[in-house]
Amino acid sequence: MKKIILAAVPAIFLSVVSCKKSEGGNKDVIQSESSETIVENNNGKVDSAGTSSSMTEINGQKTEKTSNIYKATDGTLVKVIFETTPKESTMSIRNNNKTFILKKTGSTANETTYTKEDMTAKVTQDSIHLMQGNNIIELKKTKI
Repeated sequence: MKKIILAAVPAIFLSVVSCKKSEGGNKDVIQSESSETIVENNNGKVDSAGTSSSMTEINGQKTEKTSNIYKATDGTLVKVIFETTPKESTMSIRNNNKTFILKKTGSTANETTYTKEDMTAKVTQDSIHLMQGNNIIELKKTKI
């Protein structure tokens, strides 16, 4: 019995020592980018209106995305994402598996204008007026 215990102790000791993990981890693994998602409205309280916002910083370049749900006058729900990068600001409108991406072309104190070809969107704090040719679609920010 003593011979078995004497043989087992070194084997256990070797297995514990050989399984020691290095503190540095795998150097070939790409570190994930950190991003923080904030869901709040303008007064700093948690927003239940279907609005989400995230800020990502990669190599000192900040990108901000804000997602909102809007409702058209006919009751259709539309997802709108505003993205601001150091190079440009865009607005993407998604409905019926179609996405339209418009670039920011101007802004005033109360209104921001986005355009793409013959489509123009005028964005205020809680509404969007889409104009394409003779068609005008009004979208209002909604709570889900």
